[in-house]
Amino acid sequence: MRYYVVADVHGFYTPMIEALAQAGYFDYAGEKKLLMLGDLLDRGKETVKMQDFVYDLLMKNEVILVRGNHEDLLEDLVDDLAAYAELGLHYTHHYRNRTVQTVADLCRCSVGTMIEEPYQIRSRMRQTPFMRIVMPEMHDYFETEHYVFVHGWIPMTDLAPAGQPSQFVYDAAWREATLDRWNKARWYNGIDAARAGILVPDKTVVCGHWHCSYGHYLDGAPEEFGAGADFSPYRADGVIAIDACTALSGKVNVLVVDD
Repeated sequence: MRYYVVADVHGFYTPMIEALAQAGYFDYAGEKKLLMLGDLLDRGKETVKMQDFVYDLLMKNEVILVRGNHEDLLEDLVDDLAAYAELGLHYTHHYRNRTVQTVADLCRCSVGTMIEEPYQIRSRMRQTPFMRIVMPEMHDYFETEHYVFVHGWIPMTDLAPAGQPSQFVYDAAWREATLDRWNKARWYNGIDAARAGILVPDKTVVCGHWHCSYGHYLDGAPEEFGAGADFSPYRADGVIAIDACTALSGKVNVLVVDD
């Protein structure tokens, strides 16, 4: 099976399609699947196009979806939309992360309508293809013979006493982790975890969530952001990180894996 792997496309539909075309996705005639490592929406302005593209692939069984932290954020916003509206949507982290705009895009309404009619918008949002069909098909991880695909990293065990800095160690039972631990794992910096030696034996972990330029900067690139930043996939022992920070770089990384 050939997998075309992307992560953190964040509603940037056109850059993703261009990157997939350049990687040969649309021309490859063999058995293939698109593997998306979470954070499908927010930030970009092509929300509906991204939703419809992923939905169509699901209907054809041509995509595998791994859940990201922005899917968690979306679910949280929709579940408690009335409370957030009362607080003032414009002052919430959901507004800064553009999750509020994602709901407005998918429900084809204004932010003002979300504030005035939160229960109606919540109901409409739950009936969108993204929440009704796409999100329930998302997995915490996907695994092949030689790779593990996640959003942030695998669940880890923290040995630090309460109130002290984290002391993460590898947990061999990570595949059986609870939902709460997976929710935390989606926020982990996989580059830091791999550099700390928290690796899956005999596997390479492919992750998103944290911009590739961070790893390249640690390895000597002149800048983490800016003209000297390197947003190409970051590779080190046991890890391949592919989040190109599309909102800044304008690029989407596509990793092609035969496994």
